[in-house]
Amino acid sequence: MGESGTIANIGGLVCEDAAPALGIDFGGTKIEAVLLSKDGAAAWRQRIPNPGSYDSALTAISNLVAAADDAGGARCTVGIGAPGSPSPRTGIMRNSNSTYLNGRPFREDLARALGRPVRLVNDANCLALSEAIDGAAEGAQSVFALVIGTGVGGGVVLSGAAIDGAHGIAGEIGHLPLPWPGGREADAPTCWCGLSGCIESWVSGTGFARAAATEHGLALSAPDIVAAARSGDPAARAALSAYVDRLGRVLALVVNLLDPEVIVLGGGMSNVTEIYAGLPDVVRHHTFSDLWDGRIVPARWGDASGVRGAARLWTKDPQVGH
Repeated sequence: MGESGTIANIGGLVCEDAAPALGIDFGGTKIEAVLLSKDGAAAWRQRIPNPGSYDSALTAISNLVAAADDAGGARCTVGIGAPGSPSPRTGIMRNSNSTYLNGRPFREDLARALGRPVRLVNDANCLALSEAIDGAAEGAQSVFALVIGTGVGGGVVLSGAAIDGAHGIAGEIGHLPLPWPGGREADAPTCWCGLSGCIESWVSGTGFARAAATEHGLALSAPDIVAAARSGDPAARAALSAYVDRLGRVLALVVNLLDPEVIVLGGGMSNVTEIYAGLPDVVRHHTFSDLWDGRIVPARWGDASGVRGAARLWTKDPQVGH
């Protein structure tokens, strides 16, 4: 199926109380909605541009949900993966790089607009859940997912349960400082969050492009730098090598803290196949152990993984705490 469309016969949807299960991935540039069938197939899908403002986003999601209701022939349950997370104390959004969400009761406003309850968790948690259920980490008891796209987010799944943490920030390593700098990151940039030298500022796609420009003189987008490296350009190859070293140090931090069986990478930078050969050696070098043989893999479901995890937030299995 293409980026949008409808299938009329969508029987057997993943559901609670027989309602069709809708997942919505609220991305920085797009909003994607998917209805999942019982066997995990995408029975209906639609993708639209993110309108870039709060009120317009509420309207856009309302329209998507109405279209999903029509496609499923019933009122669907709504699970949303979003950047940032609602405060467990107030329900107010915080820590989103879609900054217009911050300080707003996004989940409550959506529930009011849709006339139904909404489950909303961090988008990286949705990716981790999706990949642990039937993705690249299927069968693993401990999974860490890292989204390396426009921003950086992390999610943790242990024994089939996505771990939100006491304050809803479990796995959010994007705004820790890049570990083991060793003098190589002397000019740490100021992050949008107000801190300096955050992991997100180095290993996101935009961070990769920024570092390549300042350190290697490459005024190119991340995809263009990768293409140049594949063509043999020395500066681009050096920039990509530096990126692998930085990302490997980040993953070693995860290993030393959680020691997951599988680390799943999502987001645009996860599609750079060249990074997977070099990452294990960097991780081993910084891991506090005599051995490390964990797996680092791209998300099986690619860009669709987050939205699939969001659709599963209303299943009867106790996969996410609320």
